Amino acid sequence: MKVDGKDMRPIWFEKESETVQVIDQRFLPHKLIIEDLNTVDDTIHAIREMYVRGAPLIGATGAFGVYVILVQENNKGGDNEYLVSECKRLKDARPTAVNLSWGVDRVMSVALNRDNYKARVKAALDEALKIVEEEVVNCRKIGEYGMSVIEEISKEKNGKPVNILTHCNAGWLACIEYGTATAPIYAAFDNNIDVHVWVDETRPLNQGSRLTAWELGKHGVPHTIITDNAGGHVMQHGMVDLVIVGTDRTTRAGDVANKIGTYLKALAAKDNNIPFYVALPSSTFDWEITDGLADIPIEERDPGEIRYVQGLCNGKIEKVLVPPEASKAANHAFDVTPARLVTGFITERGIVRAAEKDIMSLFPDKKK
Repeated sequence: MKVDGKDMRPIWFEKESETVQVIDQRFLPHKLIIEDLNTVDDTIHAIREMYVRGAPLIGATGAFGVYVILVQENNKGGDNEYLVSECKRLKDARPTAVNLSWGVDRVMSVALNRDNYKARVKAALDEALKIVEEEVVNCRKIGEYGMSVIEEISKEKNGKPVNILTHCNAGWLACIEYGTATAPIYAAFDNNIDVHVWVDETRPLNQGSRLTAWELGKHGVPHTIITDNAGGHVMQHGMVDLVIVGTDRTTRAGDVANKIGTYLKALAAKDNNIPFYVALPSSTFDWEITDGLADIPIEERDPGEIRYVQGLCNGKIEKVLVPPEASKAANHAFDVTPARLVTGFITERGIVRAAEKDIMSLFPDKKK
């Protein structure tokens, strides 16, 4: 995607320095800071502290992380046990997003099949780059399939703006290019379909108001930021035609783990007969589980993310304490939306109902 006319991705391999680089998304939209990932500890830190976030991007970062393990200073590139052990540390960086383990395991497997160290390094880098480009193609296809939903609503409204509500950031910052939830929006906008996006602020880290709004603004897409709790109100008053969200892990039976608050949006959409779609590439399905509430681990993050709010003050990025200093806080990062509340999934292979039979018919190659 373009930022002020310049092509940019949230992660890339800098050939001249042979370094993996990422946008540190903690400081957007007020500062654009680039960080190098020189060690596995750098990579783990970037994932845990959310320099990078979003399931496809976390998966790509994990994939590059295997390469980083092999080339970092004092590496043990020929030691299989060391590589497997460091990859396990990398996979443990964040528990909910399935893409992380998927990306790490895929590159590690390729690397372990090479006996020569140089061949191992090259294979790891090539596979990581391949994963990145595959996810780009997947997101583009998600946009193409999802645009048909927006186009149909636009026709029903005789060309009046299609109002879409989204939650958190499932844009190119989370997915390398196009995004998942935003891909249909960009595709529709670029094809001259009139759209407007309600952007949930998405507490506690405000990924909606900080990141989604920044993305949409750079692309010229009309949007309005609302509080998280305003979602139900705008639905009740006929101001939302469609809800599209992303996901960090989805079961083969259709249960969806996504940013905390997604479940409440799904409930409000159901009560108001508004279509609720989840956009995701196949890499975000967990093909091994069917019960999201029982089997998806829900990450609990630092309560400080709730207690403090970050913003721009007199040209400086500052954090401000909101509640009483002695008050406790609990920071559940994700919730699970049951399949019964999901209208359908928008994937790189098409749109499918949120039911195991339908999902597996679209992805027969994933059957055990």
